[in-house]
Amino acid sequence: RVGPPRALLLLVAACDPGEVADKAMRRTAETVVFPVINVDMPAGPAQAATDCILAEATSDELRLLARDVGVVAGTSTKATIRSIALRPGAQACFAAAGVPPIR
Repeated sequence: RVGPPRALLLLVAACDPGEVADKAMRRTAETVVFPVINVDMPAGPAQAATDCILAEATSDELRLLARDVGVVAGTSTKATIRSIALRPGAQACFAAAGVPPIR
């Protein structure tokens, strides 16, 4: 029988550091994207739209968005979010989630 400390060690060892970093970056980018989207729609649809945008963003775009954590999103950040939101994959995700398209 594997005791709790050893089980925890095995669980931690099984984590992929790249996957952990990607999830952390995605969560950080979410804190930048959501407030921008939430200006134009209520929280529920804004969260769904944010999820769609993050799903469509590249790793480089996620890093770019995450850099703006803790500050008000500027023109460049808003343009990046809009560019991602206008992609066909994001638009399809919006439609599936009942989110109005971003124009």
